[in-house]
Amino acid sequence: MSSETKTNYPALYTLITVFFFWGFIAAGNSIFIPFCKNYFSLDQFQSQLIDFAFYTAYYLGALLLFIFGAVNGKDLVGKWGYKRSIVYGLLFSALGAGAMIVAVEANVYAGMLVGLFIVALGFSLQQTAANPFAVLLGDPKTGTSRQNLAGGINSFGTTIGPIIVGFALFGTAAAVSDDQIKGLGLDKVILLYVGVGILFLIAASVFFFSKKLPAGISNEPMEKANKAMTTLIIMTGLLAIMFAPVFNSYNSPEAKKIVEIEKSIEPITKDIKKLSDNLVKIKKDKVLTEEEKNIASESIKSEIKVLELSVEPQHKEIQEIRHPLEKYRMYWLSGALLVIVGGLLFANRSAQKKNDGWGAMKYPQLVLGMLAIFTYVGVEVAVGSNLGELLKLPEFGSFQSSEIAPYISMYWGSLMIGRWAGAISVFNLTASKRKLALIIVPLIAFSVIIGVNTLAQQDMSSLYYYVICVLLQVLVFFLSKNKPARTLILFGLMGVTAMLIGLFSTGTVAIYAFLAGGLACSIMWPSIFTLSITGLGKYTAQGSAFLVMMILGGGIIPPIQGKLSDIIGIHASYVIPVICFSYLTFFAIAVKGILKRQNIDVDAIEAEGAH
Repeated sequence: MSSETKTNYPALYTLITVFFFWGFIAAGNSIFIPFCKNYFSLDQFQSQLIDFAFYTAYYLGALLLFIFGAVNGKDLVGKWGYKRSIVYGLLFSALGAGAMIVAVEANVYAGMLVGLFIVALGFSLQQTAANPFAVLLGDPKTGTSRQNLAGGINSFGTTIGPIIVGFALFGTAAAVSDDQIKGLGLDKVILLYVGVGILFLIAASVFFFSKKLPAGISNEPMEKANKAMTTLIIMTGLLAIMFAPVFNSYNSPEAKKIVEIEKSIEPITKDIKKLSDNLVKIKKDKVLTEEEKNIASESIKSEIKVLELSVEPQHKEIQEIRHPLEKYRMYWLSGALLVIVGGLLFANRSAQKKNDGWGAMKYPQLVLGMLAIFTYVGVEVAVGSNLGELLKLPEFGSFQSSEIAPYISMYWGSLMIGRWAGAISVFNLTASKRKLALIIVPLIAFSVIIGVNTLAQQDMSSLYYYVICVLLQVLVFFLSKNKPARTLILFGLMGVTAMLIGLFSTGTVAIYAFLAGGLACSIMWPSIFTLSITGLGKYTAQGSAFLVMMILGGGIIPPIQGKLSDIIGIHASYVIPVICFSYLTFFAIAVKGILKRQNIDVDAIEAEGAH
């Protein structure tokens, strides 16, 4: 393709709708999780299976594509062509939307998980083809700018996804109590997925019938990596073994006994919940005097205490059964995490001794990068997906599930803020204009999030001062100087600091700190990706495929945090993101040393790629 090649804008605009879908559905899940928890009476781990189904599909889709290519010696997506691969991916996602509609109609949670799994399986195929396809749609020199534009649209999808999904679930911007959720109809969810399914089909038709779109067929032979393939298959089998006892434990005699006791005290539990909600309303009341509030509050507290004492024996019995059961589940989930970490470290160690058959995995920067992508996607999803449950705590505002959309939107919007700022470097700006843009663009992105939510009749007044966190991120951008290792170290430290502040505080300060996790995550994908594939040579494409597989982290880490929260509480469970951000900081430092030993100038590398 010559350097004079003009960008195929109609095709590009069609392509970036695909990126929008990924963000829209993924972020919308953060609203769907607390809704399903109340609607289907789930624990936090069970509600996190939405993420498990969604992100495991990404992993299995990428793994199957790799296995097929390794067995046949040719990349399946390259054989089909990027155009056809995206069409197939969109049709698969449309099929998933259909499965979702059937499951919602039947009111079956497991069926909804299957529907989301199929949608994401289609996304996996789309993602494998879409990034290189964006490069094909014009001058290769401007390929990165097209990828960043797509990434920006993806982030816009994550910003409005929670708002639209929230509207589909709750109907209006008015608060719906969690006790009322069970009585809500799911007809709007059906309409949402009918709409999404139709959009998938329209996009597939546009791609299929467009004669201007290049086929994007590639007949490049795949580099052999039989040992890597065998290791990944074994890891997948072990993951299934680790999760099976956890799922089975929900049908155990102990689990059934807990459900039986909970049903026996359900009327009293509901009364306690209603009184607690009234207590919160009184505290927020602007008409009552402080004295009237105190009198009313003391009266309600006395009622709550009497009711709590009446069910205390049953609660003790539940705890005696639940504690060993939750520990048993946590052991197996920890085993799943060990499979990933241990499997990758084993691959790295074995490849160092004898690199034949390991393909791209013989490079330590890639293996550590696979673990970094796993951790990054895991922490990005875990912080957002557990946020709804956190905001229900009295010390965090006692929000109902119907009231959290602005916060979820701001969290995912924080990724948009960072990505829009990160995209500035692709434009040929003078140093002074670039500095100005680094200040203005994040503020514009922040204003877009506030504006979109305000138009959706959401009260955003409690988030206005979050602009302070945005300005702190701008400062980190200036310090990072667009160097991937330096950027990742600084943003990793920003993430650790934010999570620690959130852990050791409550209220608005803690909420802002946890939301700032989105700002910390925002530019990590291109930095990790760039550092991981640098120096891979002919193994670059294979290395990229391995990295995409590690989106699996979004399916493993959130359920682990969910189960930990069932044991130690949702607030304390945010120790998991602290560990994740700590590893990402370590990776940046470690890979810098690895690349220097390979005589690669780390400071000369510039981050590329869109997530």
